[in-house]
Amino acid sequence: MVMVYLDHAATTSMRREAIEALTAALRVVGNPSSIHSAGQAAKRLLEESRERVAATLGADGIEVVFTGSGTEAVNLAIKGLWWSRQGAGPAAGLLASPRPRPRIIVPAGEHHATIDSVEWLAEHEGAVVEEVPLDQVGRVRLDALAAALERDAASVALVTMIWANNEVGTVQPVAEVARLAARAGVPLHVDAIAAYGQVPIDVHDLRRATDAPAGAGLVALSVSAHKIGGPVGIGALVLDRSATIEPLIHGGGQQRKVRSGTQDVAAAAAFAAAASAVHEGLDVDAERMSRLRDRVIARVSAAVPSAVLSGDPDAAGRLPGNVHFSFPGCEGDSLLFLLDMAGVAVSTGSACRAGVPEPSHVLMAMGRSEADARGALRITLGHESTDADVDAFLAALPGAYEQAARAGLAARATSFDR
Repeated sequence: MVMVYLDHAATTSMRREAIEALTAALRVVGNPSSIHSAGQAAKRLLEESRERVAATLGADGIEVVFTGSGTEAVNLAIKGLWWSRQGAGPAAGLLASPRPRPRIIVPAGEHHATIDSVEWLAEHEGAVVEEVPLDQVGRVRLDALAAALERDAASVALVTMIWANNEVGTVQPVAEVARLAARAGVPLHVDAIAAYGQVPIDVHDLRRATDAPAGAGLVALSVSAHKIGGPVGIGALVLDRSATIEPLIHGGGQQRKVRSGTQDVAAAAAFAAAASAVHEGLDVDAERMSRLRDRVIARVSAAVPSAVLSGDPDAAGRLPGNVHFSFPGCEGDSLLFLLDMAGVAVSTGSACRAGVPEPSHVLMAMGRSEADARGALRITLGHESTDADVDAFLAALPGAYEQAARAGLAARATSFDR
């Protein structure tokens, strides 16, 4: 059976350009930190790749810090900015700062790379995490964010938020948040991992449009290669020149002393090839994915009238490749497995820990019921998605839903609870 793949938000297939760039670069011998000709040849390829990635993000090459993943980029931004805003490195803690800035402002429903990072800082470093509520479509409430900043902006270490929700696809008001942070003199980190390759991103333009002073407003933005058809194992943090950050990794001082370690030239070349290909075809790809997305939404609503669309119903307010529904009376995991048996790969909006179904924290933050949050299904399109893929999903869904609905919701208690 040929699997129909509709889980591109988790990862997408490598683009031909990226595979060719990777295989060619794997033949390049030389450490880019070495000063001999082989090392300098590797460095030239590395820096050309950095410039190409930067061009797709409206940034300069020097501002792109390659990381081992998007998760590492998020951790580096959040922890690095927080430590730096305390006036010293992580070992010194809050007491080293003449005026501690313990507060981290973060919207509800963020990716776990953000959630777990801020929780770690709260547990180990004394950070005070303030959660900003979402509205019913999963968009951050700007009034609540503004109020949080107005309550003593000088005590805020940073604001961190997602560009577009990775579960329900709602695009966030990034420019408005960046403007609020700039006015308050607070640095903003944006996790753009889900949005990269689907919506235009221009860091310099955003900083200009929001009148961002040095070190405040949008200063850090995280992306990942494998979400856009590049290889797994490389991400990037766009870090404004004015930003001050404490590194997670110490060593040789590579990449502006922000992220030490020998850099993966081949992965960077493949990342750059994928980024350039996505950037060149962004408008065409977005239009094609939007058409497929809207077809899925319309047909699912007709086939299962009780299904509830999650995220912004306005096409302009959600990612072009994202469809997210809650199916009443059944577990999203049940639907996932039944669709998988029918040859269609999708994902749920829920996390499954130790085999016990858990509700989606994103849907719960949007005010949805626990039953809705447990019956979630996410269908995400990518650069290879076709009408035939959509047809296969739509053909398999009614039968899968009927079976999953008969099974109902799983008991929350297990034998381990006795």
